[in-house]
Amino acid sequence: MRALVIQHDHVSPPGPIGDRLRHHGIDVDHHEIVPAERFATPGVTTQFPSLANDDLVVIMGAPWSAYDVDLIGSWLLPELDLIREADARGIPILGICFGGQLISAALGGSVARAERPEIGWVSIETDDPSWVPEGPWFQWHFDCWTMPPDAREIARDEVASQAYLLRQHLAVQFHPELTVEMLAGWLGNGGDVAAVKAGFDPAVLMEDTIANEEAARQRAYDLVDSFLAHNGLGEKSQVNL
Repeated sequence: MRALVIQHDHVSPPGPIGDRLRHHGIDVDHHEIVPAERFATPGVTTQFPSLANDDLVVIMGAPWSAYDVDLIGSWLLPELDLIREADARGIPILGICFGGQLISAALGGSVARAERPEIGWVSIETDDPSWVPEGPWFQWHFDCWTMPPDAREIARDEVASQAYLLRQHLAVQFHPELTVEMLAGWLGNGGDVAAVKAGFDPAVLMEDTIANEEAARQRAYDLVDSFLAHNGLGEKSQVNL
């Protein structure tokens, strides 16, 4: 089995999500779009891999918005087309934060600025803990989605919809992949300024992440397990969810 993982910038790797895919014997085809030297000018061009041999797609987060066409349209619009192609082929997509928003943007929903930003570790209300436990999960988003038609919301909090299912796809607004090292990368690439401006303390974010990292890693593994099982993929494909 093979997974295409789309990483949008150099500090947002799949982390435990990629680790768990490999644990299930899935080969990971990693495609990074914006290299470190273009982080400030992210309007690059990229050639997305063919989906012909892929069994699933994972779309990671990003510091940009799903409606930033003037800034990143050179790869954003082709990526939306890629999502539509995967959907038409019946290839499951796991969309994380920005990735989940792109599923909405591509498949009939929308993305807009949230009433307020959400940054830090937050517990969510979940309809099915076997799919998405209540957490806490790490949040870092200024936008929120409107779900596509026929999507079923399975988790939420007071700020935004937090997870939905659409056919074979799962979109989550939070960051199950977050590690201490990853957060350090975000903060070191302008995230510290953005967090302070939004009213959040970077030192507290790091302290809380250190405290939550190990338990959150297991929740990330469980999330991947459920996604794979739902789609008949991986070692737990025999589980009925």
